[in-house]
Amino acid sequence: MNALESQLDYCLGTAAPEPGRAFEAAPGVLWARMALPFQLNHINVWLLRDQVAAGPGAAAREGWTIVDCGIDDAATRAAWKELFATALGGLPVLRVIVTHMHPDHIGCAHWLCERWNARLWISATDYGIARIATSASAGFGGPLSAAFMAEHGMAADREKVGGVAARVNYYKSLVPDVPASYRRLLGGGRVAIGSGAARANWTCHAGYGHAPEHISLHGEKARVLISGDMVLPRISTNVSVVDVEPEADPLTLYLDSIERMRAIDPGVLVLPSHGLPFRGLHTRIDQLQAHHDERFAETLEACAAAPQSAFELVPVLFKRPLDLHQMTFAIGESIAHLHALWYRGKLEREIGADGVIRFRTL
Repeated sequence: MNALESQLDYCLGTAAPEPGRAFEAAPGVLWARMALPFQLNHINVWLLRDQVAAGPGAAAREGWTIVDCGIDDAATRAAWKELFATALGGLPVLRVIVTHMHPDHIGCAHWLCERWNARLWISATDYGIARIATSASAGFGGPLSAAFMAEHGMAADREKVGGVAARVNYYKSLVPDVPASYRRLLGGGRVAIGSGAARANWTCHAGYGHAPEHISLHGEKARVLISGDMVLPRISTNVSVVDVEPEADPLTLYLDSIERMRAIDPGVLVLPSHGLPFRGLHTRIDQLQAHHDERFAETLEACAAAPQSAFELVPVLFKRPLDLHQMTFAIGESIAHLHALWYRGKLEREIGADGVIRFRTL
C-alpha cells in the first residue's frame, strides 16, 4: 500500500473474490471479479438483489441486477456461469446496467441480456458509440488512430505506428455485439433497486472525460457508490483524446465531473471497477486533482524547455516502460494534458514542417 492509499479506508479488507466467486460488499450487493488479459488484470462487477414489477395484480419478480460485465471471452462466460450456479440463489438476472461503453464493462452485455432475456441499461451516448465501435475501428486502433498518433509525434517510432494501424478489430474482438435495444440512463435520474424493504432509489451521476457519458450509481439509503471508472483507489482514471474527436478537452471534463461528486456523502462505501472497495471519496478526489496538477506542472516545465509533441511528452508523464497497449492510453492522456493547458491559454499549439503537432509555452 502506497502513502496515498494509506489515507483511504479499505473497510472490506484486502482480499478479493476469485473469478466465479462472490463476496457480500454491502447488504444486497455482491462483489465479483472478471479476469482481463492486460496489465490491469481484472474488473469488479456488482450483483444487486432486486425485483421488478410483473404487471397489475401480479407479484413482483425477484432476482438480480448486474452492474458491468467484463469482456466477452470464454473465461468470462465460464465465470458468469459459475456465479449463476453458486451466487444467485436460483433467482434470475432481471437487468444489466453498464456504467460505460469500454470493452471490459460492456463486452459480455449482449450475451447476458440474451441469456436472461434482460434489458440493457446504459447512457444513450455510450450505447450509440458502442454500436458504432463494433463495426468501425476509429478511436480504438486501425489506420485512423495510427495517423492521429503519428501526427502527435508517434511517427518517430514506425513500429508503434504499425502496431496501432494493425489493431483494426480491437474493440469488436472484445465486444462482438451490443444488445439491439436498451433503457436510457441520464445524469440526475433515479433507478429503483432492491427487494422488499431494502428497495430504494439510486441516483445516476453522469461523468465525462473517461467515456462519452459514464454513469455512476449512488445508493443514498445504502450509502454505496458504484463509481465505475470515475474514481479508482490505486490508479488514476485514463483520460484520453482520440482520433474521432481530435480537438477535445476531456481532462477538464473529467476534473469537473469528479468535483461534482463532492455532493455525495463523504462516508459512502465506494465500489470501484478496479482495485478494492474503500471509504474516503472526498480524500480520493483531492488526490486525483493533486495528481493532475503535478502532471500539468511537469507538462508546462517540459514545454518551456522546448516545444513538445504528445509522444515526446509521454516519458515525462509516464516514467516506466510501456507496451503498445499501454502506449495507446499514454499518448491519449498526454494529449489530454496538453489540450487542457492549451484551452486554458497556457500553451500554444503549432504544426511543424514535419507535420507533427507540438505545444510550447506562451
